[in-house]
Amino acid sequence: MKGKIMKLRYIFCGITSCLFLGISSCSLDYDPVDTYSDVTEGMTDTGEKVVFKNKAAVVGHLTTIYNQMRDRQEHWYVDLLLIADSHADNAYAGTTGAEVLPFENNSIEGSNSVMERDWNRYMEDVARANILICNIDAVTDNALTTTERAQYKAEAKIFRAMVMFDMVRLWGDFPVITTVADDITSDNIDEVYPQYFPAQNTELEAYQQIEKDLLDAVLYAPDNTAGNKTLFTKSVARTLLAKIYAEKPLRDYAKVIRYCDEVKADGFDLVEDFNDLFGMNTAGTDAKMRNTKESILEAQFTPGAGNWCTWMFGRDLVNWNTNFTWAKWVTPSRDLINAFKKEGDEVRFKESVVYYDCKWSNYYPSDNYPFMYKCRSANSSIIKYRYADVLLLKAEALIMQDTPDLDGAADIIDEVRERAKLGALSASTRSNKNAMLNALLKERRLELAFEGQRWFDLVRLDKVEEVMNAVYAKDSGRKAQVYAFDKTSYRLPIPQSVIDANDKIHQNPGY
Repeated sequence: MKGKIMKLRYIFCGITSCLFLGISSCSLDYDPVDTYSDVTEGMTDTGEKVVFKNKAAVVGHLTTIYNQMRDRQEHWYVDLLLIADSHADNAYAGTTGAEVLPFENNSIEGSNSVMERDWNRYMEDVARANILICNIDAVTDNALTTTERAQYKAEAKIFRAMVMFDMVRLWGDFPVITTVADDITSDNIDEVYPQYFPAQNTELEAYQQIEKDLLDAVLYAPDNTAGNKTLFTKSVARTLLAKIYAEKPLRDYAKVIRYCDEVKADGFDLVEDFNDLFGMNTAGTDAKMRNTKESILEAQFTPGAGNWCTWMFGRDLVNWNTNFTWAKWVTPSRDLINAFKKEGDEVRFKESVVYYDCKWSNYYPSDNYPFMYKCRSANSSIIKYRYADVLLLKAEALIMQDTPDLDGAADIIDEVRERAKLGALSASTRSNKNAMLNALLKERRLELAFEGQRWFDLVRLDKVEEVMNAVYAKDSGRKAQVYAFDKTSYRLPIPQSVIDANDKIHQNPGY
C-alpha cells in the first residue's frame, strides 16, 4: 500500500509541476485548466457528492467540451498535421528541433515530447467527455428534459469517439476508458488504485467502443444545422462511422458507402469555389466563409477569438508580422509541390502553398520560401471534417469492395477534379483497379493536403513502405532517413513516461 501511495504522490506532483510550468512560461502546452467548484458541484442532504447539481452545470460542462475542440489546438491540429503530413511525404518538419525532426526522418522514440503531450491531452479529452456521459443521468433538476439528456450525452459520445479514433490510429492499443475513477482514500486504495492505472485495450476493442458510441449518438445527436457547423451532429457521427468502417479492424465497405450516402442526404455537397473553404474576404480582415455546405465539423474563430495555428505554419494575414521571426512547422515538401505541378493543379496548389520571404533557410532559399496556407489568419476556421473527404472515401470503398465499381469511383474522382479545373481520368485508368487506387490516393493527397489525412491514408491502404521508403531518394530537400519504414511503423511509440508510470502499458513493436 505504501508503494501505491508513493506512486500516486509522484504522479500528482508531476502533473502539478507541468501545470505550473505551463502557466509560467510561453509554451504550446499552455492551457487554462477548468476545475469543479461549488457552482457546478454540490452535495445532497445525505452528504453524497453531486457532480452536476443542475442543468446549467451540465450545459457549462458541455461548453468546456466544445471549447476543448476549439481552443486546445496543439494536439488535435498542430501535432496531427506534423504527424499526418511531415511524417508522410507532404511536408518537412520545418525546423530542426529534436521534438519535430524525428517525424520527418523516421526516428521517433518514446521519449518524444510531442507524443507525450498528445497522449496526455487526448486522455484529458476522454476524461472530460466521461464526466458528462457518466453523470448526466444522475442530475435531479427537472429543467433538464429527457430529450436534452439524450442529446447532450450523444454530443459527448461523438467527441469521445473522435478523440479515440485519433488515438487508435496513432497508437493502436491504448486504455479505453469509459468511466470516471473514484476518489482514492486509504480505505479503498486496493479497489480504486487499478482505475488510475488501467490496462491497454486492443485496437479492435477500441474500434468497437468507438462504433458503439457513434451508433448510440447518431440516434440522439442534433441534426445538421446549415448555419452552425461547430456542433457534434448526427452528420459528424455518420462521417466518423464511414471512416471507422474503412479501417482494417472493422472494415466493411458496404457500410462505408451507406454512411457516405447518408452524409450526402444530410445536405452536404462540394462548394463550387475551392477558395471558399480557406480564403480571406476581399478586405483581408476575416475569413471568406464559414459554415459552407461542404463543411461537416469546423472550429470557428471570429475576430478576436484567436486561432493561433496560422503562425505555427506561416503568417497571420490580418496581423502580418505576428510571430514570424522563427521557422515554422509543416513546411511543404518538394515532392508535394512537384505533384501539384505535374498534375497542372493550380487551383488547389494556390490554396495549399504560399511563398514568402523569411529569415531562415532550413529547407529552401529564404527569399522564396513555401509555407502551408490552409490556415492563414487568426480568424480562419479549422475544418476537421468536410464532404470532399467523405466523397473520396466512398470512391475508395467502391474500388476496394469485393466487386469493384470502378466507373462509379471514377465518376466521384472526376467530380472532385472538375472543381479543381482538371480533366477527367483516362479510359485506361478507369478500367484498372490498381490504377484507380493510385488515382484515388493522388486525388486525396492533392485535395486534402495539410488537413491531417495523408499518413492515415497510407496506413489504411498499406502503402507506407512503398511510398515512404522511396520518397527520400526523389525528394532532395528531405532530411536523411534514419530508419526504414516497415509494418511496425504503422503505429507510433507510446510515451515512455506513460509506460514508466503504468506497468500495464507496453511499448509498440519496433520502438
